[in-house]
Amino acid sequence: MSKLFTAAIALSMLTTSALIMPAMAAAQSSGADTSVSETAPTSPPVAERRDYSFTTHGITLSDPYHWLKDQSYPVVDDEDVLEYLNQENAWFEAQMAPHQALVDQLFEEMKGRIKEDDSTVPQKDGDWLYWSEFEEGKEYRLHYRKPVAGGEPQLLLDENQLAEGKDYFRLGAFSVSKDGRYLAYSADDNGSERFTARVKDLQTGELLDDVIPETLSGLTWLANDTMIAYGKANENWRVDNVRLHRLGTDVSEDVEIFREEDEGFRVGAGLSAQEDWLVIGTGDNETSEVWLVPADNPTGEQTLVKARKKGVEYDVDVRDNTLFIHTNDDHINFRMATAPLANPGEWTTLIEGSDDFYLTDFELFKDFYVTEGRLAGLDQVQLRAYDDADDMTPIRFPEASFVAGLSNNPEYDMQKLRLSYQSMVTPGSVYDYDVKTGALELLKQQEIPSGYDATQYKTERLTITARDGTQVPVSVVMRKDRPAGAGPLHLYAYGAYGYAVPPGFSTSRLSLVDRGMAYAIAHIRGGDDLGRRWYLQGKLNERTNTFEDFVDVAKGLIDAGYTEKGQISASGGSAGGELMGVVVNTDPDLWGAVAAHVPFVDVLNTMLDKDLPLTPGEWPEWGNPIESKQAFAYMLSYSPYDQVVAQDYPPLLVTAGLNDPRVTYWEPAKWVAKLRATKTDNNTLLLKTNMGAGHGGKSGRFASLYETAEEFAFILTQLGVVD
Repeated sequence: MSKLFTAAIALSMLTTSALIMPAMAAAQSSGADTSVSETAPTSPPVAERRDYSFTTHGITLSDPYHWLKDQSYPVVDDEDVLEYLNQENAWFEAQMAPHQALVDQLFEEMKGRIKEDDSTVPQKDGDWLYWSEFEEGKEYRLHYRKPVAGGEPQLLLDENQLAEGKDYFRLGAFSVSKDGRYLAYSADDNGSERFTARVKDLQTGELLDDVIPETLSGLTWLANDTMIAYGKANENWRVDNVRLHRLGTDVSEDVEIFREEDEGFRVGAGLSAQEDWLVIGTGDNETSEVWLVPADNPTGEQTLVKARKKGVEYDVDVRDNTLFIHTNDDHINFRMATAPLANPGEWTTLIEGSDDFYLTDFELFKDFYVTEGRLAGLDQVQLRAYDDADDMTPIRFPEASFVAGLSNNPEYDMQKLRLSYQSMVTPGSVYDYDVKTGALELLKQQEIPSGYDATQYKTERLTITARDGTQVPVSVVMRKDRPAGAGPLHLYAYGAYGYAVPPGFSTSRLSLVDRGMAYAIAHIRGGDDLGRRWYLQGKLNERTNTFEDFVDVAKGLIDAGYTEKGQISASGGSAGGELMGVVVNTDPDLWGAVAAHVPFVDVLNTMLDKDLPLTPGEWPEWGNPIESKQAFAYMLSYSPYDQVVAQDYPPLLVTAGLNDPRVTYWEPAKWVAKLRATKTDNNTLLLKTNMGAGHGGKSGRFASLYETAEEFAFILTQLGVVD
C-alpha cells in the first residue's frame, strides 16, 4: 500500500460499478419482518400519497412520498415503510421469475470466468511475503504470509470464518505491526459502514481484548507498535478526529490527538514514506489542510504544513526533512513543490503545472520518486530523480488505450515496482518494473477458466461532439464479428467527484458483448478524465454538462452507426444513478432499458437536510440550496425526483440498500413511487431493496455477481436480444 496519505478525503471507491459518495447516516434495521410475500403479486405496489409540503426561498414544493423516510432514522422500523419495500421486492421477484433460467445461465457464465481458487502475487514487506487467496466455492478471501527466508505459510485471517452466519461482511482496514507480531483489522457485518476493529496476536493466534467500535478509517501502528491511530465516527457518522489506542488498554482510555471543527470536513491519517511521521489530513471536496506529528511520539507537538485556503487542495509526504507537496494552488492540473521541514509553508516548485499533463498522485521511494497522472486521458507512470527535476523516465505500455498505475509497493527501498495493467480487451495484469533496466516482467494475468481469446474482440477510442462543441471521449469494446450496422449497445458513465471511469477489463461484461452488444464508456464531464478542468465543468453550476454529455454521446453513437434509438441500455450507480434519473426525464425515447443502482435522485431534499451526515461536506460539490436561492433553483431544475413528469419512460431497474449510509434507501424508493404514479406507459419498473446490505449491494464475490446477472437479464430481455 502507498505510504503517502492523500488529503482528498471525501472520495472512496466501494464497488466496481460506481464510485460512491461520502458517507451519510447509517440505517439499521430494527429486526422487523423483512421477508418477501410468499404469494406472488399480480400488480405493482402503489405507494400511498400523503400530504407534505415545504417552502424555501419563497418556493413551495409538494413531497407526497416524504413519509418513506423513516423519521426514526437511522433506525428503520416504520411498519408502513418496511411493508412498501417488501411489496416492491415481491413485485421484483414476480417480474423476474419468468427470466430465472436466463439469470441462472448468466450467473453460471460469469462464475465460469472467475478462477475460484485464485490468489494475489506475493509481495515482500520486511521479513515476510504477504498474499491473499480465494478457495474454491468460498465468497471471501484468506490472508497469508510466509518468511522471506523460507518456511510454511501462516494464515493471518480467514474472512469466510468472520462472515459465517452473516448476510453481509466486508473487511475494512488490514494492518500488520512493523515487528510483524500483531494484525489490526476492522469489519462491517451489515453494510452500514460501522466498522469494529480488533487486534490479533499472530504468534499465538489469539484475539486480544482490544476492541474499537465504530471506526471509519485505517488503522496505523505507531510508537514502536504500542499504539494504533484511528478515526472514530461521530454521531453524524463523519470522521472528525484522530485517536490513539494503546495496546492492552480499554478503549475508554483512548486519547484524541486531532479534532476538526468544520462539519463539512473529513479527517484521515497515515504514515509518511519513511514511516517517521503521522500525516493527518483534513478536507472536503475542494479544500484541504495537513498536519504532521512524530510517529514515535504521536502525542507530541504537531506541525501545520500550511493553513487551509478555500479552493486549495494539497497532500504531503516527507523524505529526509524535506516535504513533497502535491497541490493545485497555482495550476488547475496540480504542481509538485518542496519545502523544508523547518519552514513547511515555504513551497518551491519542483514540477510545474501543465495544461496537457494532469498530475494526480506521487509516491516517494529511497532512490527515486514516482508521479502518476493522465496525458490526453491516458494513464502515465513516471520515474523521477531527486537531484534533477527534468530527469523523468516514463514507463511504456504496449497498447494505445489502457489502465495502468502503481500497485502494492509497501517498502521504502524498492528496486522493482509492482504495477497493475489492463485494457478493455486485456485482462488484469500484474507486472514488476525493474528500475535499473526498465524491463517489464509479467507476473500474473487474470485467468479466465471458461476461456477467453482477446483476438476475437476489438476496442475503439472515439470522440463525440457535445452540443456546446466540447469533444467527449468514448471507449468502446465489441466482438470483431459483431454484425455491421446499428445494433444493441450498453452505455455506462459516472460523471462526478472527479472520478475517471477507467477503460479496463470486465469478465461479466462479456455476457453482453458475446451476445452481440457493444459496450461503451462515456468519459463525460464531472470526471477528471481530461484533467481537473474537465471535472470542474461538471460540478456546481455546470452540473448539467454531465447529463447533456451523456445524452449527446448516445446520439453521437447513433449517428456513427453503432446503435439506434431504443436499442441503447444504460446504467450508473450513486451519482451515476443520478445521471440515469436525469436522462430518463430529459430523453426517455433514447433508452431501451436503464439500470440505476443506489441512485442519488432526491438531490434537492438531501442537500436541504443539513442534519444528514452527507450533506454539509457535499455542498462544495453540488451547491448549498439552503443559503443560495440560485443553487436551489438550479438543483430543482435537474433533480430527478422533482422533475418526474407525465410521459412515457423506458424500462427501469432500480436498486437500493436499507443500510446504505451514502445514498439513503428512501431516495430510490420515493423516486420509484413517484414514477409509478406519474408515468404514462406500461413499461417495466422494478425496485429491489437489499434489506441487509448497504451502498455496494450484497457482499461476497458470488452473491454480488448474481445481482449483476439479474441486471443483465433485465437488459437483454428488455432490448429483445434474448427472449
